[in-house]
Amino acid sequence: MRFALADDLDSLFRLYHRDLQNIAYRRVGDRELAADLTQDTFVRYAGLGQQQRTESILNPRFFLMRVLGNLIIDLARGRKRQGAHSALDDVQDELLDTRPGPERLHELRQQLQRLHQALGELPENCRDALLLNRLDGLGHQAIAERLGVSPSMVSKYIMRALRHCARRLDLVED
Repeated sequence: MRFALADDLDSLFRLYHRDLQNIAYRRVGDRELAADLTQDTFVRYAGLGQQQRTESILNPRFFLMRVLGNLIIDLARGRKRQGAHSALDDVQDELLDTRPGPERLHELRQQLQRLHQALGELPENCRDALLLNRLDGLGHQAIAERLGVSPSMVSKYIMRALRHCARRLDLVED
């Protein structure tokens, strides 16, 4: 069964997000992190080009599980690298100038302006759910309590907001 992106991403989300979140939770032991990994899995799927999705994904469930597995592996590697931090790393961090150059700074300002505009285009609940999650670091349950909706609805709000912002920032194809 092949899926087109727009409405079928929602269908895929409804079909598989709970299973993927449970798998992630069993692997990482943290419900909020599992929810974030699951959302990132769907964002990666949405980020594929339409032709790539159509030609190469015959089994979306398997593909999503594979992406989730890779995200979990990347997370574990990142944590392992953080544990192997040395004094030399500290010195290198102090010596490197990490400030962006003028061209990159201009590019980042434009991107921030497009993001601000995209956030303004969102329905209030979607925008609030995304900002509470990504900026304030609140989990789905806490956001659900603040907005007076279910945690599942919070997931849907965040996915909708992420898809909208990604399209506006030209990170995914329409």
